[in-house]
Amino acid sequence: MKKIVIVLFIILLGLNPIAKADEGMWLPMFIERLNYVDMQKMGLQLTAEEIYSINNSSLKDAIIIFDRGCTGEIVSDQGLVFTNHHCGFSQIQSHSTVEHDYLTDGFWAMNKNEELSNPGTVVKFLISMENVTDDILSQVNNNMTEEERAKTIKEVASRIKKKAEHNNHFDAVIKSFFGGNEFYLFIYEIFKDVRLVGAPPTSIGKFGADTDNWMWPRHTGDFSIFRIYTAPDGKPAEYSKENIPLKPKHYLPISIKGFEKNDFAMILGYPGGTDRYLTSYGVKLATDKTNPAVVKIRQRKLDILREDMDASNEIRIKYASKYARTANYWKYFIGQTKGLKRLKVYDKKKQIEEDFQKWADADAKRKAKYGESLKYIAEAYNDITTFQYMRWYFNETVSRGCEILGFARKFSGLVKLESAENKDDEKISEEIKSLKETSENYFKNYNVPTDKKLFAAMMEMFYTDVPKDLQPDLLIKYGSKYKGDFNKLADRVFSKSIFYDQDKVNAFLDNPKVKTIKKDIAYILMKDFFNNYFSIKKEYIKADELLKKGNRLFIAGLREMKPDKKFYPDANFTMRLSYGRVLDYYPADAIHFDYVTTLKGVMEKEDPGNWEFTVPEKLQELYKQKDFGEYGDNGIMTTCFLTDHDITGGNSGSPVINGKGELIGLAFDGNWEAMSGDIAFEPELQRTINVDIRYVLFIIDKFAGAKNLINEMTIVK
Repeated sequence: MKKIVIVLFIILLGLNPIAKADEGMWLPMFIERLNYVDMQKMGLQLTAEEIYSINNSSLKDAIIIFDRGCTGEIVSDQGLVFTNHHCGFSQIQSHSTVEHDYLTDGFWAMNKNEELSNPGTVVKFLISMENVTDDILSQVNNNMTEEERAKTIKEVASRIKKKAEHNNHFDAVIKSFFGGNEFYLFIYEIFKDVRLVGAPPTSIGKFGADTDNWMWPRHTGDFSIFRIYTAPDGKPAEYSKENIPLKPKHYLPISIKGFEKNDFAMILGYPGGTDRYLTSYGVKLATDKTNPAVVKIRQRKLDILREDMDASNEIRIKYASKYARTANYWKYFIGQTKGLKRLKVYDKKKQIEEDFQKWADADAKRKAKYGESLKYIAEAYNDITTFQYMRWYFNETVSRGCEILGFARKFSGLVKLESAENKDDEKISEEIKSLKETSENYFKNYNVPTDKKLFAAMMEMFYTDVPKDLQPDLLIKYGSKYKGDFNKLADRVFSKSIFYDQDKVNAFLDNPKVKTIKKDIAYILMKDFFNNYFSIKKEYIKADELLKKGNRLFIAGLREMKPDKKFYPDANFTMRLSYGRVLDYYPADAIHFDYVTTLKGVMEKEDPGNWEFTVPEKLQELYKQKDFGEYGDNGIMTTCFLTDHDITGGNSGSPVINGKGELIGLAFDGNWEAMSGDIAFEPELQRTINVDIRYVLFIIDKFAGAKNLINEMTIVK
């Protein structure tokens, strides 16, 4: 009977009772202790030391954080980087013009002199990770309030970080795990000279676009290529003509031998965030309130952007990256809500909580320690639900909605410096210089009529949907004055503010007078929104602290409840390893999805009248001639494939690696049927969608003719 109860609990927790290895985002430093035996049985031929080592070259030295939200990998001894096309999209867009439309036509540097610099783009290498839990938690106690606890942890972490960065050029970061029950120190080396080397046209790199996003079968060549440069001494440096290509500690050889169903594969990368320990209260908030709000707002934004982008190539290029960022998680939240409901995740979470409470109440010591944790969580959600709804509206309509308010906020620092009792002319001068650079980049991708439409729509949605007692006074005033017609407010803002006009902004920066900003209508409205938000947020600090305490105790209790189970922490954009197999799946009754797609599918989906499914003429010709070079297999060109890895946002661009440590693909998406995966992993449904590395090389070689890039890679045949 006891065994049956345990098995049922594991099933309810969303895990597989046979302990499948395909669930889990594992910290590489624990691979040997937690995962190595299972990985060997599945087909791994490397040692644990060859995967992660701080003393010797290992796979981890070929994996990078690409820019601020993706993963990449080194694929040559000259610092060549592969990542996804959508990860490099903003860089590709920034170099594109109507005359040189690299989004439409693609870009290929045939030698290093043609590679394009990307100011502001950085990559990070993990040097080491270290468990500092004891150092931090030894300084806190159960008598502290959550505010005192958080303050102490921050102070101790700051001292550890400062010590780790002493007398070196590394960057130290301390991250919390398991709801604040563990802490780890990560040391990174950051490189700032990252150049664009190659990118396929959008018709390949984004084939299927929004329609195919999060879907299988998929036929997208989602890759782009960059190169890391260093100072002549090999150290990180800002862009300079004197810089040289990075000499990496390790780079990935590339296998074109292919793979079969059930072959072992692993992914190393930087998953951004999961919420696997989320309670039923959080699931209900997501499905009933916040997810529908995000979808509604983003749908309105996308409609406005799409209309203007379709009307002008110039606007299409300007807003391509912004549109893509908005569309990606618009569809994600639609799928997540459907998945959570279809898989009855709320009910499963409730059952876990009931079992947990019974376990906690069955022992006096456990009850004293964990018995109130779910009560804390319930009370917190009761208080914060309305605020969380407003918070998402604030984020989506103000922070990430219309651009004029966000741009106006960037001038807050200058206002503060100019208003100081003792002005620092040097700091003011530096701030003005920075704002001039910001302004130039901002207006490069800005269209006044588009932002004016966005402003009117976003203000209307906030005014209509958010409870009035949570709205800023000015919005209520203008809503009443203009009788809900926010086009009239937009007319006023975009005629009186300086922040929609580059010439006016530059004229102000040439002769800055703080009164000009303080009287600017866009700046005043922005300040009222942000002051209102932070004022309301303060009222919910106690509830937020109660939620953190409840979650911390609940997660600690779950781990204590199952002492023999191997728990993994939620993703938090730190390096993780996921391992599993190349695998097909059955999404629904009588439906089977194979584990590979081919170039034939691209031609079957072709629709010249739909920009999402256009196919370049040269690619069509290569297909007709079956001119796939050494990358095809008996006249078939594989495009994408599936694995059962556990990944999420941030893993985009992660390498899919075979048992020998060779690159076989790039991860770029998840599947629609398992969109609830960030909250509840479903082993039978969860799949990672990857672009086959052979398709990547085929596009580089046969489509683009960039043999110079092929020649510097180590290709295993």
